[in-house]
Amino acid sequence: MNILKGLGDFFALDIGTNAIRVVQLKKAGAGYTLEHYGYAPIDSKLTGSDSEEARRKVGEVIMTAVGQSGIKSKNVVIGLPSSKTFTTIIDVPMVSESELKATMKYQIDQYIPMSVDDAKVDWALLGNSLRAQNQQEVLLSSVARQYSEDRLELVEALGFNVIAAEPDPIAMVRALTTPGATGAVLQLDMGENSTDIAIVYGDTPRLVRTIPTGVGSLVKSTVTNLNVQEDQARQFILKFGLAPDRLEGQVLRALESTLDNFAAEVVKSIKFFETRYPSIAVGGVIVTGFAATIPQFDQYLAGKVGKGVQLGNPWQGIQMAEADQRQLAAVAMEFSTAIGLAKRGVEQ
Repeated sequence: MNILKGLGDFFALDIGTNAIRVVQLKKAGAGYTLEHYGYAPIDSKLTGSDSEEARRKVGEVIMTAVGQSGIKSKNVVIGLPSSKTFTTIIDVPMVSESELKATMKYQIDQYIPMSVDDAKVDWALLGNSLRAQNQQEVLLSSVARQYSEDRLELVEALGFNVIAAEPDPIAMVRALTTPGATGAVLQLDMGENSTDIAIVYGDTPRLVRTIPTGVGSLVKSTVTNLNVQEDQARQFILKFGLAPDRLEGQVLRALESTLDNFAAEVVKSIKFFETRYPSIAVGGVIVTGFAATIPQFDQYLAGKVGKGVQLGNPWQGIQMAEADQRQLAAVAMEFSTAIGLAKRGVEQ
């Protein structure tokens, strides 16, 4: 959301629900080189708490991730979770830049779901409207001022300088979009408690939303329906997935209701986009996060939405050592936000 206040060395920080991820990239021709990365698991109870003790422990885990990464820079770009941000795309009249700035003051008050005084708001011009003549589209994002200031205070108290902050779904788009891409595609990143969705046309998001279903929801359904412990339920999901021939299809049956509701929300997103832009059809779905690590999740979703589904690669265009590839293999699909944030800085 915030415009970079300075250039130079910096790294990306993703304070996820169950892990802290840091990435530092270096531009290398048309792509990038991985300079440093770090990954430190964290108890979701800590990241979900506002207590001073929880904040202190989150800070310790951040320092652990940064320490193991070898990052020396103090400048950082941070992600803002979609559960704490509001993002929408609006149409505004085709006017000059100065007129647009004046117009946006009134548009912001009309669209964001909180008092302007209590929010931090940013917007970006996307270009000509895809559905209306003499209109242009603007991406509008807001976050509660108190949350934003608390997050900045947490990170800067560790000795870092926050030079930018951005909603996680916008970072995801930057990580998953292939340069020169055309047409519309739905990108989906499943986290612990929710799933970020963006429908991207070319390289620009035209719909951004969050589904309150994550791998944690699937674990709860499995615990309830198979009468197993949480750790075992998670293991079943990530090992056997949705294969009808594994564990006699018990996992798939245990998750059926939750998955059907999830798929219905994905279909709803596609229908909303195609109704808003009648001349543009969503060509397919790209999945990452836990959605890319659950066996046969992509095949299940393809059958429900009637679109091709493929696994995303947030590391596309990034050169790295083979040893790093091996070390990252188990968690590689969790880095969409961190990589997108790191690319944001590099590109700007």
